Amino acid sequence: MKKLEAHEVPLSKVFSSDYEFTIPDYQRPYTWGTEQATQLFYDLYDAVDRNPDEPYFLGSVVLVKDASVPRAEVIDGQQRLTTLTILLSVLRELSDDAKDYLDKLIWEPGDPIQDLASRPRLKLRRRDEDFFRKHVQDRGGLAVLENGAAPANDAQERIADSVNALRRLLEQRSPKERLALAKTIVQRTFLVIVSTPDLASAYRIFSVMNSRGVELSPADIFKSRVVGALPDALKEKYAGKWEDLEVDLGRDAFADLFSHIRMVYMKVRARRELLQEFEVSVLSGFLPDRPAAFVDEVLEPYGQAYRDLLAGDYQSVDDPEEINRWLRRLHRLDDFDWQPPALWAFTHHRFDSKWLEEFLRKLDRLGASMLLRRFNTHERGQRIGQLLRELDDGLGLDAPALDLTPGECAEVITRLGGEIYNQWIVRKYVLIRLDELLSDPEALRYEPKMITVEHVLPQNPQRGSDWTRLFTPEQRLFWTHRLANLVLLSRNKNAQAKNYDFAVKKTKYFTAKSVSNFPLTTQVLATESWTPDVLEQRQQNLIGVLGEFWDLF
Repeated sequence: MKKLEAHEVPLSKVFSSDYEFTIPDYQRPYTWGTEQATQLFYDLYDAVDRNPDEPYFLGSVVLVKDASVPRAEVIDGQQRLTTLTILLSVLRELSDDAKDYLDKLIWEPGDPIQDLASRPRLKLRRRDEDFFRKHVQDRGGLAVLENGAAPANDAQERIADSVNALRRLLEQRSPKERLALAKTIVQRTFLVIVSTPDLASAYRIFSVMNSRGVELSPADIFKSRVVGALPDALKEKYAGKWEDLEVDLGRDAFADLFSHIRMVYMKVRARRELLQEFEVSVLSGFLPDRPAAFVDEVLEPYGQAYRDLLAGDYQSVDDPEEINRWLRRLHRLDDFDWQPPALWAFTHHRFDSKWLEEFLRKLDRLGASMLLRRFNTHERGQRIGQLLRELDDGLGLDAPALDLTPGECAEVITRLGGEIYNQWIVRKYVLIRLDELLSDPEALRYEPKMITVEHVLPQNPQRGSDWTRLFTPEQRLFWTHRLANLVLLSRNKNAQAKNYDFAVKKTKYFTAKSVSNFPLTTQVLATESWTPDVLEQRQQNLIGVLGEFWDLF
C-alpha cells in the first residue's frame, strides 16, 4: 500500500536540503497575479504583530515524493512556493544583515561532504526555469529584471509583475520591519506538506487541497487526468503539446475551447458543470486506455481550428480571404453559439475552402437571424444542437437547421422594418453590416475605436424647426427610431448639434474632419432633403440590401 504522509513543516525546513522542489512540465504555468501576490504579503505582514508563540499556517502543498530522497514533484502548491521564493528574493535584495541566510532559503549552497550540489530550492517548468533562476533566484537577478528583461510568455510576465509589486510594498517598510517579516516567515510560518510516492494518489487529493489563490480551471484538471494516464516516456511530449496550445490560444480562450468541444460532442447546452459533462461525454471515450489519442485526435485539431477562428486567419492554398471575411462578420454577433459548429466545420473540412466558405455564409445568415429575432440562450442552444446533430449525420450544407424557413425569413424582414434603434444590441450590428455592404468589402477592415449610432431626424426637434414643419407628430413617432433614419459616426458630437435643421446638421454634425466616411452616412450627405417620402424610399432600399445579402426574399 502506498504511504500517504501529512506534516506541518516550518518554512525554514520547507526551503532546506530536505526538499528539492520540481514543477513537472505537465503542470500548469505560474498563474498568480499581483492581487494574489500582494494578498500573500499582507497575510504574512499581519502575522508579524501576533503572539510570537502563535504559528501561522499558509495552506497545503501536495507532492509526489519518496520519504528517502529530497526530490519532490509539486502537484499542488506551486503558486504559493513560487511566490514565497519571489518574496524571499526581494527581501534578500533589500536586506543588509540577513542577506546570506535568506540566500540559503532560495539556494542550496552545496555540501561536498554530504554530496549536495548547489542548486535552487525550487525548479520551475523548463519553459520558465531559466527565466526564474536568472531574474529571481540568482543574486542581483532582480536588478536585471528591473532593467528591462523581456518575459517570453504570460507566466514570465506574471512573475515579473509579482516581483515588482512585492518590491514596491517592501521598499515602503523600514529595515527593521522587513527583518521582522523575514523572521515571521522563517520561524512561525508553516505549510502542511502532503506527500505520497504515487502520482495517481497525489492527483486524487490535489484538487481539494487547493485552498488559496487561483482556483484550478477545468482545463488544469483535464490535463492532470490525460497526462497522468500516459506512460512516463510520453508525459513530457504530450505535456508540451498541451502547453504549446494553451500558450498559443491564451489561458482564457483555451478554457473556452473545452466548453465548445463539449457542445460539439453533447449537442445540447450545458446542464451541469463542465468538469462533470466533459468527463462523461468526451474524456470517457479516451481514458484510461487512449489518453494520447485525445490530444492527437481532439485537442490539437480543435485547438488549431479555434486559433484560426479567433484570429480570423485561416490559411489555405486557395484564396482564404473570403473565409476570413466571414469569420470577421460572425465575430460581430453578441454570442458565441456559432463557434461550436464553426469549429466542427474547420476540423472536418479544413482543406475544402469552397465548402467552408458556403458553410460560414449560411452560419452567418443563421446567426444574424437569431440575433434579429432575439433568440434567448435556450432557443439558440436548441438550434445549434440540432445543427451539430445534422452535421454528424452527414447532412452537411443541406442541414435543415442551417437554413431559414420562409416564415423565419419573413420575421427577420419584419424586425428590420421595426424600431431597430430601441434594440441596442441589434442596431449597431445591423448598421455596420449595412455599411459594409454599401462599401468595398475591404473598407471596414480598419474600424474606428468609437462608433456611435445617430439619428438624422432628431429625437427631440426644436419647436419651430424644419423638422416640425416637414413631419407630423405621427410621422416623427413612426420614423425616428427606424433603420432609414439612423447613421454611423466615429465619435460623439456636440449634443446641441443633434437638433439642427437638416442642411445645417449636415455641415456641423456629419462632416467634421475626424468623422469616418461611412458609406451609410455619406449617403445622407448626398441627400438634398430629409422628408417622410425620402425615409420611405431609403427604408425600402436598405432592407432590400440586407434582404438580398441574407437571401430573405
